[in-house]
Amino acid sequence: MREVNENTSATADQRATAEAIERGGAGLTVSDLLARVAGVGEAPARSAEAPAGSDGVAGTAEAFVGSRGVAGSAEALVGARGVARSAEAPAGSAGTPPTGEQPERPDVAAPSTPDHPVAPSVPSPARQHDLDQVAAAIATVAGRYVPAGQLAPDADFFDAGGTSVSAVELVSALEDELGVAVDLDEVFADARPVALARHRLSGTAAPIAVPETPVPAALPAVVRPAPVASPSDSTARPEDLSQILADLALADRLPFVASPEPLPPSRILLTGATGFLGSHMLLDLLRHSDAHVYCLVRAADEEAAVDRLGEALKSYALPWSSEVRRRVTVLPGDIRRPHLGLSDEVWNTLTHELDSVVSVAAAVDFLRGYQSLRTSNVLGALTLAELAATGRPKPLHHISSIAVFNEVGIPSVGEDDPLAHIDRLIAGYDQTKWAAEVALRRARDHGLIVTAMRPGGIGGHTRTGAYNAQDLSSGLISAFGRFRTVPAFRYLNAAPVDWVSRVAVAVVCEPDAWGFDYNLTGVPNTLDDVVRDMAFGGMHVRVQDWDEWRVDALARLEADPIPELTFLSRVLQSPTALKLCEATLKGPAAVADRTDALVEALGLPPAVRYDARAQLKTFERLAGDGLARLPHKDDQPYLWFTETTRGGVGPVDGSPDTPCSMSLTLSIASMHQLVTDRRVDVRGEVTCPALHPEPLTVARGDIWIRPEEGIPQRHGLRHQLLRYRLELTDADGGRWWLEGHKYARARRDVWRQTRALTVELGREGEPVSLAGEVVVPADTYVRDQIDGIKVDPRLTGQEKRAAKLTWLAWFGMEMGRGLVGPFARAAADLLDLRRTQTPTEQHR
Repeated sequence: MREVNENTSATADQRATAEAIERGGAGLTVSDLLARVAGVGEAPARSAEAPAGSDGVAGTAEAFVGSRGVAGSAEALVGARGVARSAEAPAGSAGTPPTGEQPERPDVAAPSTPDHPVAPSVPSPARQHDLDQVAAAIATVAGRYVPAGQLAPDADFFDAGGTSVSAVELVSALEDELGVAVDLDEVFADARPVALARHRLSGTAAPIAVPETPVPAALPAVVRPAPVASPSDSTARPEDLSQILADLALADRLPFVASPEPLPPSRILLTGATGFLGSHMLLDLLRHSDAHVYCLVRAADEEAAVDRLGEALKSYALPWSSEVRRRVTVLPGDIRRPHLGLSDEVWNTLTHELDSVVSVAAAVDFLRGYQSLRTSNVLGALTLAELAATGRPKPLHHISSIAVFNEVGIPSVGEDDPLAHIDRLIAGYDQTKWAAEVALRRARDHGLIVTAMRPGGIGGHTRTGAYNAQDLSSGLISAFGRFRTVPAFRYLNAAPVDWVSRVAVAVVCEPDAWGFDYNLTGVPNTLDDVVRDMAFGGMHVRVQDWDEWRVDALARLEADPIPELTFLSRVLQSPTALKLCEATLKGPAAVADRTDALVEALGLPPAVRYDARAQLKTFERLAGDGLARLPHKDDQPYLWFTETTRGGVGPVDGSPDTPCSMSLTLSIASMHQLVTDRRVDVRGEVTCPALHPEPLTVARGDIWIRPEEGIPQRHGLRHQLLRYRLELTDADGGRWWLEGHKYARARRDVWRQTRALTVELGREGEPVSLAGEVVVPADTYVRDQIDGIKVDPRLTGQEKRAAKLTWLAWFGMEMGRGLVGPFARAAADLLDLRRTQTPTEQHR
């Protein structure tokens, strides 16, 4: 009985507080207003007509949404992988044109069902006034952190130019100035001031009703999604599922369309040309087709759009020449706006002149929620579908993402496999890519030719090393190289940007390839592949458990902050992003049978594993930008040993020799250095009294092994084994040089040939002044250069032995080839001589 009385009392208190709120908050500060609602434990009953994310859509959703509500069960949406066809066909949506007609019923909410009853609730004017006050106050503070200096209450903070760093500052400012305690994850989930105010006033994640954005007279009114009851194992927010269900129905408002002509395109609209993949696709479209490309670029005017596109191409080491400019028309616009932000005249012209639409643009942020990303990633894709379906029939080529499979525990990732359960996708980015692809599948039912291409991780260019600095995979790779640790994973479904771009453009230009789904993921990398590649590059790494790696990486980034990796720190601290990483690291290998068959049929470069050489070019760019560190001479070497030589040098005029000796340390920074450069780094001293009474220090030194690739000298009887090039400084600041050569000759003294070095010395900028020969003493050769090899102490004992054996085997092979060469050529000369002799001469 006592428990019942306490519950009754609590309910009465909440009712009293709610009634006080509804009586109005005029004249109160935001802090006072929020203090009045602090004790509200439950939000008032809300209408299904106003869920989270439904307000503030500036016409784009209205251009597609139907007027008869959303039929089909929510369970069909969230209870099966992919989307069941029975749940994809809302009632009353049979192809009503997206614009130009008024619906018969201007504003009808989603139908009530036994599982999801719709309460005809209308917010009181007083409560609405409270919400408007809080939203306006939050918008005022948030405006200080965006480039424009102001933010509308229904505008997204990130779309307006806010960053992850400024989001942290915003959260702090709201609490300090307004007393509004907002969690950072709430900002990333839905960064509109009105949504933040709604969350704060409701005291729960459930939204309260807000007034709808006025709908233009020519557009149908907005249908508000019904709330979805998610299963107990769902990881998605219920309000996001509600919005996704409504967004899928937008495709049903597209008109029916005839099939386009199966011809290679000549006039293409490309979005996302200023992005990493889009910029490479633009150049590939120009290189591999005769098409003229219209690039939609977000900018205030055409001049700014042209400048932005040019700067983007140059930043990725791509040309922005007069020939490129001649074949490109830059259109200032925005995929987040109705008709792409274009004038009616330009829009109508494009609908009749274009013969292909390529959708690459997307907001890529693994911290933002569905509500924050849907305008760019879902509504923008549907606006492009409207363009493709209007006027002249055009295929739509949509760059989706392998993230549509990012469900923890998904068994397979094939091109025709069912997508993930939408309620088990964790990140807002994954949810938006899923929703866009599924919505466009519905558009196929209207006759629209839609091609979905799903890249995985997009790595750096294999030749230029250009990479996307803000990409999560690039951030992780730079952390691998900087910290020399890698988290355990099953597969990395990644491919270099040049291969992804080339295959995507081939699909666009080949009519027989239209209308299918492709996984542009290349050949999956295993953990062993990555560890081996990095070790090959001199970056021996330690494998850690994911949690251990995350904690270690965060500690390192906190101790040594790197501005370019701030976003990675945010990711590693976000519970949502961590689950996303877990799904990525533990997922299966992507399968791309259709893509492989197309590549083979068109004679394109086949998919290959994103190997060490490609990664190292990217590492070099990362290192140049301070994001990663490649091995270099100032680091502790990967492997090193000492070399001592003694001999004499004298003037080139033939005067007697004077003593000369060298005490050097030879080292390599990586095995990759050997294989690609065949070069060894040198440090140490040269003692030569004829130059200076004090030893000379090696300021810079290199040794090249078989530098001439076996090209013979002196008619093939002498081959160059080693070449030394040392830059020397004396105690008085003077600068000198030393050039040394080790030769193989067709003579019996092979042991001495491997130890003797012909040297020349001179003052910097002057010709040789001293020359002679120095030799490694026989009793120190084995002791120093074989037994005395030292290896990076961070390697295990087994790895140290393997490193020594690898070096000795490689060096021995190279020296052996060099030593055998002169003898083989001498033998060949002898045989050639015998063939040219007469029988009489042979018997003399």
